Amino acid sequence: MPTCLITGANRGLGLEFAKQYAAEGWKVIATCRRPALAEALNALEGEIEVHPLDVTDFARIEELAKKLDGVPIDLLINGAGIYGPRVVPYGSVDYAAWAEVFRVDTMAPLKISAVFSKNVAKSKLKRIVAITSNMGSIGDNTSGGSYVYRSAKAALNAVMKSLAIDLKQKQIAVAVLHPGWVRTDMGGPGAKIEAFESVAGMREVIDGLGLENSGRFVNYDGTDLSW
Repeated sequence: MPTCLITGANRGLGLEFAKQYAAEGWKVIATCRRPALAEALNALEGEIEVHPLDVTDFARIEELAKKLDGVPIDLLINGAGIYGPRVVPYGSVDYAAWAEVFRVDTMAPLKISAVFSKNVAKSKLKRIVAITSNMGSIGDNTSGGSYVYRSAKAALNAVMKSLAIDLKQKQIAVAVLHPGWVRTDMGGPGAKIEAFESVAGMREVIDGLGLENSGRFVNYDGTDLSW
C-alpha cells in the first residue's frame, strides 16, 4: 500500500487529494492546523490519519518528522498555501503580510520537503510535489499586480526546481503543479473547474513523474508551463 503525506488537507485541493488517494487504497497522512474542526476530512473513508500541523511552525514540523521516523512516504504533497492581500497597488503593499505569505507558500514547502525527504527516499515511488500557480510564471505575467502572491509562487517554483536537482542523488523526483482555476475558497465560485477535475488531472501528472522529467512546472492537464 503506497503512502502519501498531504499538508493543508482540511479543505480545497488538499481535501480532494486526500479523498481521491484514500479511495484508491492509499494510506493518507493528512495534516491541518485544527484537526478537531476538520469535519470533511475526518468524515473521509479509507486509511487516513490526521495530524495537527501549522506549516509555519518549523519546530512542529520537526516533531511530526520524529513521530513518522522510518515511515516510507511515496508521495509528499505540499498543498498548504495562502493568497494574502488580493488587490494591493505597488505603493501600498503590506510587507508584514507579504512575509507571512512567503513563510507559508515558499519557506514551509522547502522545510517540509527537506525534513521528510528521508521518508520519501525510503519509499518505492519517491515523489515530492508542490501546488503552485501559473501566477508564479514570470513569462506568463502580462497583467502585472498581485505582487505578494506572484512573488511567493515564483519563489516556490525556484525552490522546487533546485530541490529537483539536489534530490536526484536520492532518486527523488520533484515537480510543481498548477491546479488550474478551481472552484475552492481561494479560487472563488466563478472559477472554471471543480476540485475533482483538477486533482484527477494532477494525479495523472504525478503518476508519470520520474527522474527523467523531474523539475517540471506542469499544468493539471499535463502541459508544461513557462517559468
